[in-house]
Amino acid sequence: MSILLLESLHPMAEAMLVEVDTVVRAVDPNAPQTNFAEVRAILTRGRGRITEALLRQCPNLLVIARAGVGLDNLDTGAAAKLKIPVVFAPGGNTLTVAEHTIALILDLVRGISRQAAAVAQGRWEDRAHYKGNEIRGLTLGVIGFGNIGKRVALLAHAFGMRVLVASHRAPILLPYEGLPLAEVLAQSDVLTLHLPLSPQTRNLIGATELAAMKRGAMLVNTARGALIDGAALRVALASGNLGGFAADVLEVEPPLCDDALLRSERVLLTPHTASLTGLSYQSMCLDTVKNVCAILRGESPSPQNIFRG
Repeated sequence: MSILLLESLHPMAEAMLVEVDTVVRAVDPNAPQTNFAEVRAILTRGRGRITEALLRQCPNLLVIARAGVGLDNLDTGAAAKLKIPVVFAPGGNTLTVAEHTIALILDLVRGISRQAAAVAQGRWEDRAHYKGNEIRGLTLGVIGFGNIGKRVALLAHAFGMRVLVASHRAPILLPYEGLPLAEVLAQSDVLTLHLPLSPQTRNLIGATELAAMKRGAMLVNTARGALIDGAALRVALASGNLGGFAADVLEVEPPLCDDALLRSERVLLTPHTASLTGLSYQSMCLDTVKNVCAILRGESPSPQNIFRG
């Protein structure tokens, strides 16, 4: 029997798997070549997709897993139908993604990367035209108030930002203010997204929402690229209605070489690395593998690491 790895994991996590069963590595994460009848577990990170077709090729499959938080590259519905447990690492990237979000906000508002590039190019005199700001006193709108959204709000408040949370449910506790989405859009100087991707949240921020934002407001996305309508985003940037955009995720990764986002001085992009710090990567991999190994040994995994739908 074997464990199928669609993508590499932290070496310590892979060593744990080897102690339980033979590990088979897919050359292509989305077209693995293996003896599927032997597979008892399939693990992936963010690129390899675990589809219903793959699940049905593995008659002895006991568990599938993603060493991460979001599960949009796993067919969780098919897994539920086939009664195959899904292991993941909820909360494993909370601190690091929140830090990355604040770093993007600081850089976007103050223009740190832009200034550093100018100095490296010998343009010290650009300081005469500097138009950066401080985030103290600005209003931050948070859409998605789970673990990461709450941590971002806490850090932003510590920097002296006023924090608004988009909420239609119970009131948000002080020092934050819970408001309907329309009000958050209208009042925010910076808007940050922390939602999972679902049919309900896909293109949540489209032309209507971008037009409802303050002229010159900034948008930050460290959640999922498809939360934003890409065409509407590029139009809003080109028109100047959107003052800036920073993201660690895009609807197409990597972006096409002729993407307008790559040519804009008001855009700051990182290559989906917010949760790839050494500490978080190790933690998510070990947490995921520990629970996969428990299932393979016939033991009970931690309930919080099992996806419930």
